[in-house]
Amino acid sequence: MTMEINGARHTAEPRPGQCLRTFLREQGMFGVKKGCDGGDCGACTVHVDGAPVHSCIYPAVRAEGRTVTTVEGLADGEALHPMQEQFLAAQGFQCGFCTAGMLMTAVTFDDAQKENLPRNLKGNLCRCTGYRAISDAVCGVSTESAPQSRQVGDNVGAPAGRAVVTGTARYTLDVPADELPGLLHMKLLRSPHPHARIAAIDISDALRLPGVRAVYTYEDSPQQHFSTAQHELYTDDPDDTLVLDRVVRHIGQRVAAVVADSVHEAEAGVRAVRVDYELLPAVIDPLEALRPGAPAVHGDKDAVVSRIASPGTNVVAELHSELGDVAAGFLAADVVHEGTYRTQRVQHVALETHACIASFDDGGRLVVRSSTQTPFLTRRALCRVFGLRAEDVRVVAARVGGGFGGKQEMLTEDIVALAALALRRPVQLEYTRTEQFTGSTTRHPFTIRLKAGARRDGTLTALAVDVVVNTGAYGNHAPGVMFHGCSESLAVYLCANKKIDARAVYTNTIPSGAFRGYGLSQMIFAVESAIDELAAQLGMDPMEFRRRNMVRRGDPMLSAHPEPEEDVLYGSYGLDQCVDLVADALERGKERYRLAGTGEFGLAELGPDWAFGTGTALSMIDTVPPRGHFAHTRISLLPDGRFTASVGTAEFGNGTTTVHAQLAATALNSSTDLVQIRQSDTDLTDHDTGAFGSAGTVVAGKATLLAAEDLAGRILDFSARHSGAARADCALQPGAVLCAGTPVALAELFASARDHGVELAAEGRWDGTPRSVAFNVHGFHVAVNTGTGELRILQSVQAADAGVVVNPRQCRGQIEGGIAQALGAALYEEVRVGPGGKVETDILRQYHIPTFADVPRSEVYFAATSDALGPLGAKSMSESPFNPVAPALANAIRNATGVRYTELPLARDKIYLGLQDARNAAG
Repeated sequence: MTMEINGARHTAEPRPGQCLRTFLREQGMFGVKKGCDGGDCGACTVHVDGAPVHSCIYPAVRAEGRTVTTVEGLADGEALHPMQEQFLAAQGFQCGFCTAGMLMTAVTFDDAQKENLPRNLKGNLCRCTGYRAISDAVCGVSTESAPQSRQVGDNVGAPAGRAVVTGTARYTLDVPADELPGLLHMKLLRSPHPHARIAAIDISDALRLPGVRAVYTYEDSPQQHFSTAQHELYTDDPDDTLVLDRVVRHIGQRVAAVVADSVHEAEAGVRAVRVDYELLPAVIDPLEALRPGAPAVHGDKDAVVSRIASPGTNVVAELHSELGDVAAGFLAADVVHEGTYRTQRVQHVALETHACIASFDDGGRLVVRSSTQTPFLTRRALCRVFGLRAEDVRVVAARVGGGFGGKQEMLTEDIVALAALALRRPVQLEYTRTEQFTGSTTRHPFTIRLKAGARRDGTLTALAVDVVVNTGAYGNHAPGVMFHGCSESLAVYLCANKKIDARAVYTNTIPSGAFRGYGLSQMIFAVESAIDELAAQLGMDPMEFRRRNMVRRGDPMLSAHPEPEEDVLYGSYGLDQCVDLVADALERGKERYRLAGTGEFGLAELGPDWAFGTGTALSMIDTVPPRGHFAHTRISLLPDGRFTASVGTAEFGNGTTTVHAQLAATALNSSTDLVQIRQSDTDLTDHDTGAFGSAGTVVAGKATLLAAEDLAGRILDFSARHSGAARADCALQPGAVLCAGTPVALAELFASARDHGVELAAEGRWDGTPRSVAFNVHGFHVAVNTGTGELRILQSVQAADAGVVVNPRQCRGQIEGGIAQALGAALYEEVRVGPGGKVETDILRQYHIPTFADVPRSEVYFAATSDALGPLGAKSMSESPFNPVAPALANAIRNATGVRYTELPLARDKIYLGLQDARNAAG
């Protein structure tokens, strides 16, 4: 069989039934990505005879005699295709995992197709950008700023940009076969039952199959319990998990691991394993799990050893506190709102699924290449589970294809390490999209009973919440999500009387885990909905009610404790600006509709069944997780006068690589072109807690800034010694030091320093404290069809207090991506779990994430602040844009219809049924 791939003739023979995607990757075309294997996401798009196809569902044999082009074949040598240039000019990507597929689709568009991108890009999904940057790229709109300093404040492009658009950026599994000789593949047998004990397991048939090398069961598992959650303090999470457990606690839990020469042989091995289960009582609903006599999911655990609050009653962690006198606060209230709010499970849907490869270097050291946000903590966890020394394990994260908190877990590395250590051969595991839905983690579902009171003058008098958090079968992140969710969501408002009762509860369902916002989005949905309800009862503008009660600089930020957290400070304060920016933008939106002559708010053309509404919500978040978040950076001058910075934090579309280069360039008065970033490898730096909790800029970036500032001083000191000029007369500039008016090249200084035994290098460290706070405010104008429940977003606005914005284009992209993901969670995304505990939405076409056509273009504004604690005045801005979106949308729908929706998602059928119920109740 022959085909032409990117202009070269190939004669390799595909396996029976092999799809074109896997065949092309075996030929080294790593730009062809896997996001679904079902033709749903478009990440695998290639051209066959010039026509775009989804190669994951295109049989390889059909390409015989045809011309195949992948993203690697678009450029003409060093000259990029115009569409690749446009994606660079607009930075039409973040993590970049979808970019090759986007490009391969977009290059086929004519002008007419570009006029209808919602239709013509419907087969390509992006989880990061919110699509505005992709639209700019496809249509040739450049968002590059004029060449300036290429330091803090400039729209510097991502250092990996060219590699992303040419398909040469290397993600976790993009490793040539000759670099991993003898690579084996793993597949997992998963439980069909929500709760059972393995009575017997027979692996003999599997071991007899061709290609199968080993099968691992609970009998091969280390007996060290751990948590898949990764935190600086591993004691933050309960030790309730084994690599392989004899007791399975949810449908989809690992039962056995089969290792074989190929994926299809490992899959055959999985089908041949025979298991006898002793079924155990299961509990699916968290409220039922709290009832006396409910099945205990982890009843075999010791509370002290496992750090589970109450194993026998399914309570992982709990919080009970009262500030002031809540009962008296409600007696003093003129209006009271009570409601029960529910938020659903949401999947991260990072387009790169969980994957890793465990191998050995020449010295016999275990090397784990993983799609992880936490390489250093993962190494520590592997050492703890397998009794290894840190120096015997290296963990590397290549470019990561999206995270959103889902890769702050150890879900693949432990089981792959088990096999690699036993076989002394490289082993690879890649989750399918279905495994992502059934065997990884989701956002924690919350049930929140809330009561709030206020006086006629608009003063909050009492705020009480009773919260049940469904952590699923395992307690990874349960305590942290519960505590964090109940913190800033309440602390942002001044109220003398606050009460919290919260419990995180085990059920026999898919485990929950870290997700963007880490509990805040769930709680803010309830709190901000209640704020609007109080304002409505008072006849007060909701934004004015917020202004009267929100914290101001210097006010105590209180939630569960009578004193503020000692290390959380107002490094800067921009909430008031954010409120005003959103209010002004919404007012301008109304004016635009009026001037356009389309009737009040543009609804005349829609008809009489449409109602207009406006909604807003605000949020606050601590800029760093509590109890320590550490980072270490090394930065050195290179022989050619450039710099290299080694950082621990991972790049997964969060933009930290660009930010670190800009911070270093600013401190060194250089340019990002002259700063090389090496990252996310436990060999490069001493320690890094990880890229989560929005810490990439304010913690890791702070370490980089400190290192660069130290190096700048060392270079100036040596320049004075080398040139004879006074230290005060030496100044750094790109590529040189100006010594008393005479430029001395940095390459010359490096050579001289080397000759004198001086190393021009420095280190920086930061421990994540003290911490600041960041704010976001969102607003919507919406139209609701009161007859059908259809919702149209007419205007979407977010204002962010991000401090000094290191890279405005990139930060805007983070906010737009957060809004898009939050809209999905607000409107239709839901991991549905059936009454027997089975996930019913286990492929992308059953689980609707926002497409190009679904996402409105949001206006983004920045408060003018400079944070005293962040690097060069910057704050975090990765998680927080997500948090106020759902309540702002719910408030807009309430304003339009008079109906308060208390359960997410706000799907069209729910809106319709709510309107019907309201009409029926009104008679």
